[in-house]
Amino acid sequence: MPATRRGAVAFLALAILLAALLGFGAPRADPLQVPIPLEGTRILPVLATRGMVVTEEKSATGIGVEILRQGGNAVDAAVAVSLALAVTLPKAGNLGGGGFMLIHLAAPEKTIAIDYRETAPAATTADVFLDAEGRAVAEKSRDTGLSVGVPGTVAGLALALRTYGSGKFGLSDLAAPAIALARAGILVEDDLADSLPKAATRLGHWPSSAKIFLNPDGTAPARGTRLVQDDLAAVLERIGSEGERGFYEGPVAEKIVAAVRAAGGRMTLDDMKSYAAIERVPVRGTYRGHEIVSMPPPSSGGVHVIELLNILEGFPPAKAGYAAADLHLLAEAMKLVYADRAAYLGDPDRVAVPVRGLGSKAYAAKLRKRISPTSVLPPAESRRLDPTPYESAETTHFSIVDGAGNAVSCTTTLNFSYGVGLVAEGTGILLNNELDDFAAAPGTPNAHGLTGGAANAPGPRHRPLSSMTPTMIFRDHALVLVTGSPGGARIITTVAQIILDVIDRGMNIAEATEAPRIHHQGRPEVLEVERGLSTDTIALLRALGHEVRVRGAWGSAQSITRMPGLLLGAADPRHRGTLAAGH
Repeated sequence: MPATRRGAVAFLALAILLAALLGFGAPRADPLQVPIPLEGTRILPVLATRGMVVTEEKSATGIGVEILRQGGNAVDAAVAVSLALAVTLPKAGNLGGGGFMLIHLAAPEKTIAIDYRETAPAATTADVFLDAEGRAVAEKSRDTGLSVGVPGTVAGLALALRTYGSGKFGLSDLAAPAIALARAGILVEDDLADSLPKAATRLGHWPSSAKIFLNPDGTAPARGTRLVQDDLAAVLERIGSEGERGFYEGPVAEKIVAAVRAAGGRMTLDDMKSYAAIERVPVRGTYRGHEIVSMPPPSSGGVHVIELLNILEGFPPAKAGYAAADLHLLAEAMKLVYADRAAYLGDPDRVAVPVRGLGSKAYAAKLRKRISPTSVLPPAESRRLDPTPYESAETTHFSIVDGAGNAVSCTTTLNFSYGVGLVAEGTGILLNNELDDFAAAPGTPNAHGLTGGAANAPGPRHRPLSSMTPTMIFRDHALVLVTGSPGGARIITTVAQIILDVIDRGMNIAEATEAPRIHHQGRPEVLEVERGLSTDTIALLRALGHEVRVRGAWGSAQSITRMPGLLLGAADPRHRGTLAAGH
């Protein structure tokens, strides 16, 4: 082993020993010896003392670290990172989409949720995605202007900065690095080189998109090509100088509305001007002495991570390794949680969501009684109970912690990779197809296989349900974990498994990030597992009655653990170009 690697391992071992002594996670005799089966690779946490940024794209990570070095706080860095991702990770980073941001302020001790989810235009009706016979038409909610929600990203970032930024940076300062990247051009490499060929057909459908992202013959640019985005740079400059008004009013708004309406949508200038990001109260729960803080509705993520952990808390902690018995209990609990998601979750400003009931320990105890350790729940038995009292694989997530202990967990998306694929002419802005996250008709699955009912029906100015789950974990009021992931329907289960691996299995954050994942959402009746689980474990799961489907990796968790004087960051190796860095 090279000397530098030996030194890093020794430092890491000391850090993990300190974490165990402080009571975070379950101590192990040798925390570095647990095998990591995923693709036969291993990663180590990145260590820092004064700040940490973990994103899916290395240039954005570097920009965030530089803001921290210049005295910015976690929110300042988050705004700069998000604007940079609109340039460097166009499949998910965006100005034309939306997201959720969880902010923790160390002093005063406070955690805030900012909802900048897209909204449906005011002219949206409940039957907007149905044909004359009342059947859902997938193309309407995925491939036309009807699928485009009013973008929320710019409003959300502006709200976060003016309310919780350090005051040392204006929006123009934080947009400057993104503007420089857009003008100079970025190399087509890593995930960009992987994703553009897959999206070429979608992008090629729209001439305004093809001329930016594709070659004249419709093929994706070769690896190493420089992608220049002059129109996007000009829009970023306007946002920097005029703030959110420069996006939601005037020429930029006019071009967005024109593009949506030309594609068959119903968006108006008033829809753009009327958009507002919302500050909400996070949802909170507990798990084995830790406090879970996450996003409230219209994200379903926080509610159901807490519900899932509540169910599992009544069973013994999962052991090191991946025993079939533990995975079986986890899968059965997942099925019950997703049944509740379909039944109860929606826009909290339009429907009454039973957040308190779904997150209660008593309700979890009722659900737990339905789970057998020796057999699977029949589909009819995983239907919802009454808990009274009363999204896409191509999302992106980043986590940031500054030296003062302020933190940001942020997930943002266009829904599909590159959204609907449409660039609003003259803006460089890719538009979302986020309205596919509505339940077009009760029981009809969306593109991620998730079903829903009346609580998540389309309607004027409604916000569609999301699975995005930016989350933070505290122990004795101290921040100990910041995490989140893309992954559509699998976001909730990915985040929950990061938490379980750290708290129950005592893994360090790199091990938890790299560990294999499972997912079961009830419908279809399939237990998905990543490659990496042993064949014996899979055979035992099948013997219990699971229909197991082994598939490639999913998600891209970007996480930071924190202990006194030390930050450990881990970027998910499932995508190329991810980076954790600190100072």
